[in-house]
Amino acid sequence: MIHLKEASVAAIIPAAGSGRRFGAEQNKLFATLAGEPLWVHSVRKLQQRPEIGRIILAVSEQDLTQFQQQLASVHDVSEGEPRPEWVLGGEERADSVQAALQALQGDSNVEWVAVHDAARPLVTDQDLDKVFAAVPETDAAILAGPVSGTLKRDLGVGQQQPTETVDRKNLWIAFTPQVFRLGLLEQAYAKHNGCPATDDAQLVERVGGNVQLISGSAENLKITFPEDLSLAEAILSRKK
Repeated sequence: MIHLKEASVAAIIPAAGSGRRFGAEQNKLFATLAGEPLWVHSVRKLQQRPEIGRIILAVSEQDLTQFQQQLASVHDVSEGEPRPEWVLGGEERADSVQAALQALQGDSNVEWVAVHDAARPLVTDQDLDKVFAAVPETDAAILAGPVSGTLKRDLGVGQQQPTETVDRKNLWIAFTPQVFRLGLLEQAYAKHNGCPATDDAQLVERVGGNVQLISGSAENLKITFPEDLSLAEAILSRKK
């Protein structure tokens, strides 16, 4: 297995979103999972990896103080672990990642960037091993899972046939982290120009990047709705 150099990866965690689908008045990342804020679980998992030398969270200005207070109250950073850094993110995910990339300029130790959702607290070491081992082959590798359910497309009211079934063959759901060579991701963002994209791999694909799909665990779920927290709690309890 190929191993990335120690501290050669910078982890970027976009955390400036409001989480409107979660239905809470405050940022969903402040919701409690196993007695701690949701986002802290994601940060701790990345801090424990020797490959990761920096962790940058892109947060909104209104949430910055609460993030800092929560980190200080619930999580002691161990010796040798990277201490979270903060940048102000933007309204769109891409704005937040770009702000974090700017913070990396001039750091010659960083060769790779791992972009990870703050709302994915259950990523496993096994999956991190796999995606870190794969990325040197193509400079871009992401965790993902094959679509297992039947897919339907809503064609809209008034259509003679309002729905159709979509062939799920070769379709995958993208997870995070998504890992890229720093220069490749910087190139992708330099040519972004505000064109909508739902993840960083899409931007890399637009500049001709060869993105590998690495099969990851379905337990690496993204907390989007309140019921997702209950599922995450059950998974954590089983692991303990």
